[in-house]
Amino acid sequence: MYAALLRAPGPIENHPLEYSEVAEPVPGPGEVAISVLACGVCRSNLHMIEGDWLPGTPAALPIIPGHEVIGRVKALGPGVSNLAVGDRIGVQPIWSTCGRCEHCVGGHEQRCRRRQITGETRDGGYAEVMLAKANFACKIPDSLSDTEAAPLLCPGITAYGALKKARLRPGRNVAVFGVGGVGHLALQMAAITGARVNAVSRSPKARALAEQLGAHGSYVPSGGEGGLVLREGSQDAAIVFAPSDKTVAEALRVIRPGGRVVLGVSQSVGVMDIGDEKTIVGTVLGTRQDMADVLDLAVDGKLHAVHEDFPLSEANLVLQKLKNGQLQGRAVLVPGA
Repeated sequence: MYAALLRAPGPIENHPLEYSEVAEPVPGPGEVAISVLACGVCRSNLHMIEGDWLPGTPAALPIIPGHEVIGRVKALGPGVSNLAVGDRIGVQPIWSTCGRCEHCVGGHEQRCRRRQITGETRDGGYAEVMLAKANFACKIPDSLSDTEAAPLLCPGITAYGALKKARLRPGRNVAVFGVGGVGHLALQMAAITGARVNAVSRSPKARALAEQLGAHGSYVPSGGEGGLVLREGSQDAAIVFAPSDKTVAEALRVIRPGGRVVLGVSQSVGVMDIGDEKTIVGTVLGTRQDMADVLDLAVDGKLHAVHEDFPLSEANLVLQKLKNGQLQGRAVLVPGA
């Protein structure tokens, strides 16, 4: 099979991914082999490929990146009974968890310290064939296309987890910072709660997309040009998917005393006025139930993933476009395209 293989991290401009022929994997106990139909491109893929992602990531080299995957079951490993050859399934970033720790049994499996991550500790979906843990895969509804469904499996569940932590309800004001692959989905989900949703981005193109997707208003950060700025203390909550310390400071500025900031990116918080009693909470990925809920929203027409599709062989070019801010919504790689 062909795959985009990372042998050594490096700047994406140097094309560190090798599109080459590798051995096709064979499923072990509890696993399935899937023929990949589509794989979304995440900014965390870019960080890992360039070598500035989480410590110990990737777990080993060479590795095949990619963690938001739609595929069709090609072969079953021993003991698999919940799937059949030919099923169209989705694979999200969490490849597997221990199933026994307090996080797993308490409904927060995304926090499991022994979790395996698709494309980081296990080979992922930048390939024609990949392995998945059968009990962590989900069947994809027929009404969703491959390239439409793939982005839901990481940005979708990440946005969904952030929205739950934001504690929104009708009449509340929320600012969504960053209208990219995750932010444009978080914006749509926030609107479903009945909250008044405001988008914040330096990009005119992103602000225009936000308005198309139903944002009540679109703004630039304070100090930015070309648009309006949100008033200090005007928002009940803020959700941050823009990777910038200045963005975090701006989110804290615009929420009211007692308000809440949900961080979907790793950034410095800085000094806070404790007298305002503002809350900052982190969010990461989501559970298998979250994945099912997000797919239901998409099937019901309440959620739409904006995406651009590219051949798998162009993975380096696509990641360079992501780095340079030249994509709208999510990029999706398609093997054989």
